Amino acid sequence: MIVRDPQRSSAANQPPPFEGRNLFAIDVALQEALTRNGGGFATPQLDAWGTTLGSADTFALADAANRNAPTLRTHDRYGERIDDVVFDPAWHALMQRASAVGEHCAPWQAPRVGAQVARAAMYYLHAQVENGTQCPLTMTFAGAPLIMRHAATIPGASDTWLPRLLASDYDARAIPVADKRSALIGMGMTERQGGSDVRANVTFAEPDTDGAARITGHKWFFSAPQCDGHLVLAQTPQGLGCFLLPRIAPDGRRNAIFIDRLKDKLGNRSNASAEVRFERALAWPVGEPGRGIATILEMVQLTRLDCVIGSAGIMRGALTWALHHARHRTTFGRRLIEQPLMANVLADVALESEAAMVLALYLARALEDGPGQPSHAAARIVTPAAKYWVCKRASTVTAEAMEALGGNGYIEELPLARAYREAPVNSIWEGSGNIVSLDVLRALQREPDVIDALHETLASALGVNRLYDAQVSALDTLLHEAKDDPGMARRVAQAIALTVCGAQLIRQAPSFVADAFCESRLNRVCFGGAAFGMLPPSAASKDILARALAER
Repeated sequence: MIVRDPQRSSAANQPPPFEGRNLFAIDVALQEALTRNGGGFATPQLDAWGTTLGSADTFALADAANRNAPTLRTHDRYGERIDDVVFDPAWHALMQRASAVGEHCAPWQAPRVGAQVARAAMYYLHAQVENGTQCPLTMTFAGAPLIMRHAATIPGASDTWLPRLLASDYDARAIPVADKRSALIGMGMTERQGGSDVRANVTFAEPDTDGAARITGHKWFFSAPQCDGHLVLAQTPQGLGCFLLPRIAPDGRRNAIFIDRLKDKLGNRSNASAEVRFERALAWPVGEPGRGIATILEMVQLTRLDCVIGSAGIMRGALTWALHHARHRTTFGRRLIEQPLMANVLADVALESEAAMVLALYLARALEDGPGQPSHAAARIVTPAAKYWVCKRASTVTAEAMEALGGNGYIEELPLARAYREAPVNSIWEGSGNIVSLDVLRALQREPDVIDALHETLASALGVNRLYDAQVSALDTLLHEAKDDPGMARRVAQAIALTVCGAQLIRQAPSFVADAFCESRLNRVCFGGAAFGMLPPSAASKDILARALAER
């Protein structure tokens, strides 16, 4: 590693390296939200994880894993078909680090109050540095409880699959799951003729011996083909079914999964996504016959949550680099952060980032609440709304952060260009903006209890901020007027997400944060829409900026 002379950097008006900071220690808002949501017990672990992630070594691994994208090796030296994906060593190093802290399994491994919140914080910190490695970790996190619930239909689920899915280890070997130290789960839902309309799938399953099935067909997006098993959808006489498809059969032979090509993606380049064919591939049914969509949606609710957490983390990562630059760069006789317009822009971005984080942790805590708790029911509508809004805002935030650095933000030596390419994937994966906002309307139509639960959740913050109170009243009117109008779905999703953010900030954050958020987001006169830098003069920009990046 080249060590820069700090005196030369100062003379050149360049900031010192950002690397070397504890990403948890510099995030006051995250520390507070963690404790308020019951995850304070994990502070020592998150402090250590923040140090690991913020190190120059981890940032270098992230850069290497994305510069050296995975490659497909279809045959071995003897001409035998192997369909292997070859990763840069940096990928495996990052996967080992994240697996060791249990990012894919900790709440299932050791359930307790606040476990989901602690794991969300862990994932949020990871997202600030590298995102491709999060894909298989997310799918394993979401797939493990599905396999737990339906273990009776899966041979070896309890004694082979689950112990390895819940292991804090990483084992990349392509061998039978029973012979591995740990395992990862992927998924395959979409096909080229249907996309989001999975009912149009043509891949089909035929009954085999001992309750197994043989699957023939294709998947247009097969997420993380290097995983040990995939949850896939296939047609059966009863309708679409959900199946667990092992990469390697129990007898040691490779399953009949053929990788046609790896996707050449805009971002998420360190991770592999594939187009695959199945030729009577071995699989086991998961859940009831013909209820594959309902079954796999149990997993999708969790993967959507990680889209929210991951997007919030991408925002936070972009913000910290922009703030660091602005604190050390001098322009027109002042530090950049002291320039009034730049201070307004970055304080506005900081509000967006903190709001996304508290919304994500609210949803993580709702996972732990029982069916009788308002947050549990409200999450059924808030999760898709948050997925819509937060994931959309990540692209805008990363673009603004790049602009704060000027030309330096646009070059590949800094991670902002990569974060910008990464940001759209969470809006597209697991339901694009239209799909998830329509899911919000469906929940309003089919589950009337979610409206009552949402009202109860929002009522806890009433009486503090007049703009918030007015927003809650306006939202109530909007929900009743628009719930049967698909053309209003995005407006409804945005309104829900912003109102819940306002509630969480009023309850958790300092008043100068909550008031500035309500004034800039919930005030129809002042709301700036997609552009940042629209905070009113009353906003405590200096306090917001000081809170956004603690100097440690």
